[in-house]
Order: sequence, then C-alpha cells, then structure tokens
Amino acid sequence: MSWAGPDEILLSTSLAGFLDKKLIVLLRDGRKLLGTLCSFDQFANVVLQGACERVIVGEQYCDVPLGLYVIRGENVVLIGELICYCIEQDREKDELPAQMTCVSEAEIRKVVLSLHGRLKSRSQFLVLVQRLSYKP
Repeated sequence: MSWAGPDEILLSTSLAGFLDKKLIVLLRDGRKLLGTLCSFDQFANVVLQGACERVIVGEQYCDVPLGLYVIRGENVVLIGELICYCIEQDREKDELPAQMTCVSEAEIRKVVLSLHGRLKSRSQFLVLVQRLSYKP
C-alpha cells in the first residue's frame, strides 16, 4: 500500500483543482452564487469571476449578474464544480431539471412579490426583495 506524500495531501484538500472552473457556492444566508474561481486562500475566501446569483422560486429561476465577486470564507457552506454542457457554439448551459424555466429579473420579482403572504416570515420576504433590487 502506498502512502500519499505531503504535496498530494495538500492538493487533495485544496481548491487548487477548481481554479478556472465554473463553481457553485452556497452561502450561509442561503444564496447560491455561480462563477469561475479566480483565487482562494487558506480560509476559503474565494474570488469568483463572472459571478451571478441564482434566485430560485418554485420552478422558475433567474441569474442576477454580479461581476467580479469576493466571498469571505466564513460565509461559505459548500463549494462544488458546476457541470456544464455545450448547447451551442460559445454558449454553455448547466444541468438543471427539465421543469426549471429561466425567466427575467422582472418576472422573478413579480413572483417574489406575489409570495409575500406565503413566505415563512416578513424578513424572508424582505431579504428576497433586497437581493433583487441591489444593483452593484
């Protein structure tokens, strides 16, 4: 049986294998961010290039563009590679269930506003509205 050397152990627990790959990052507040990993450090602080926030309401979703985005490591719950497949030249689409429909920010905003009475708390509603109205 062969043992892994120190370099192999370091790389197996590192994000180095995900550099320049498209990732999904789940944050403590429930947000889902997608983007290409540019940089990271030992505290799991990450920098995403071409980042967007995926807002999902029922079977509809919208990707809100954020640009270059720095995430503090203590807010990261999960980081995973996003598997994409080519649907056309120069365009990629990530794997989603067939029933999911991509809609515009305005349509998602309407759906969120219509859910006002059905959300668990007023704060949950306000967080969704604040996320959709934020423009960097």
